[in-house]
Amino acid sequence: MERLTTGDFTEADEPFALFQAWLEEAKHSEPNDPNGMALSTVDSEGLPNVRMVLLKDFDTEGFVFYTNTKSQKGEELLGQGKAAGLFHWKSLRRQVRIRGPVSVVSDAEADAYFRSRPRDSRIGAWASQQSRPLESRFALEKAVAIHAAKFGLGEIPRPPHWTGFRIAPVYLEFWRDGAFRLHDRVVFRRPAPGEPWTRTRLYP
Repeated sequence: MERLTTGDFTEADEPFALFQAWLEEAKHSEPNDPNGMALSTVDSEGLPNVRMVLLKDFDTEGFVFYTNTKSQKGEELLGQGKAAGLFHWKSLRRQVRIRGPVSVVSDAEADAYFRSRPRDSRIGAWASQQSRPLESRFALEKAVAIHAAKFGLGEIPRPPHWTGFRIAPVYLEFWRDGAFRLHDRVVFRRPAPGEPWTRTRLYP
């Protein structure tokens, strides 16, 4: 692991162990949300959108985050089936870019993560019509109160419109800041998820 963070990372054999090493370092150095990811999608007309989400899980199958499927990003993810993400760890002067097809996680996986969320966040998932027009803050607070009363102290099930998405990367690029803008960059590519990676070092 140390070799991946202190040595020549451009010689790494595969990208997932390298990402894990960099993420672990970021957890100790970033003041806020080391798992924050800028998520890019496109609408049906090809116009891009970008916003911050939180990475909640990752393994060799891909990078997982959760959202409302009726939100703008949810509709674009379902409609286009592709996305890109960017991790920027300013404290480490590093970036990681990912691109690939998107799939919905299993119901069991989404249910398990939903149960792990704070109770108020679970109520909020029911109360918020994400990305839809909101007449006032009071209307949102009223919706939260209605759902809190509805569920009482009982179990709060996962809303049918709330789930996780997994980006299965076919492109992973690692960037580290270098003196005089002579940065270090390496990109891993593969034709499709599950295929072997090729590694290419890039000019800054």
